[in-house]
Amino acid sequence: MKSNQDITHFVAPIEETPLLATDAVKTDQAPLSLWADAWRKLRRRPLFIVSAVMIVIILIVAFFPGLFTQTAPNDNCQLANSDGAPSAGHPFGFTFQGCDVYARVIYGTQASVMVGVFAVIGVLLIGVTLGALAGFYGGWVDAVIARLGDIFFALPLVLGALVVTQLPFFRENKSVWTVIMIIVLLAWPTMARLTRGAVIEVRNADFITAARSLGVSRIQSLIRHVLPNALAPIIVLATMELGVFIVLEATLSFLGIGLPGSIMSWGNDISAAQSSIRTNPAVLLYPAAALSITVLSFIMLGDALRDALDPKSRQR
Repeated sequence: MKSNQDITHFVAPIEETPLLATDAVKTDQAPLSLWADAWRKLRRRPLFIVSAVMIVIILIVAFFPGLFTQTAPNDNCQLANSDGAPSAGHPFGFTFQGCDVYARVIYGTQASVMVGVFAVIGVLLIGVTLGALAGFYGGWVDAVIARLGDIFFALPLVLGALVVTQLPFFRENKSVWTVIMIIVLLAWPTMARLTRGAVIEVRNADFITAARSLGVSRIQSLIRHVLPNALAPIIVLATMELGVFIVLEATLSFLGIGLPGSIMSWGNDISAAQSSIRTNPAVLLYPAAALSITVLSFIMLGDALRDALDPKSRQR
């Protein structure tokens, strides 16, 4: 065995190991907040950039359809053009009734996107409010809201919509706002349950206890401190649900219980295209493709937001 005197230790010179440069910490910059850090990550992700650009284009089409077509979707519908092939000024061809498919796809964007956006707003208002109260106060408040949510969870979304639409009020007043009300009525428990879990995770944090010790009331603590720190999963779910609600509107319209036929939407166009699917499948293809692209855009955006806002998924 070698003695300690026989063991040679090799130590690199200090100038070859610039630890100060490697481990330096910038003390002149304020730490990034959750949202600033998330934005820094998002703007470097192609998934976010592509989905955001697609959503901006879809919103422009929905609010300003006249920028993309000069043809009125329901005017000049001539049976002579029934299931006609694409031609100059009519790139998608004609429907069975002789209407321009391209114009109907463009103008149908408005109703479909409107249902998705306002349904998400309604679900956020009801779901976040009830979920935040249940998670923050607990006790009987949590029990009552949880049991109320369980009633709606027991009813599948599409089946529940089929039942609700047969009620006299909804059956006699079919419109965009009626469909929005039905979706909000049936879809808020998912948002409430997610909000409840996020609030429970935050409510016992040290800064909440410090705020309470400084005399901040419970409701002020909930609004000013708990909810802002529980928004990340809520925003992600809301983004994804927007696409889901657009699909739900199309499903209900396809079944004949959603938007009335007088309102242009992708669901109504897909339903009307059933009679021409064998002779002219393009009539079905274009509104279905617009629906798929829109839903995919919001799902991609939700995935990008989830990866940026979830600390566990970040690379250190």
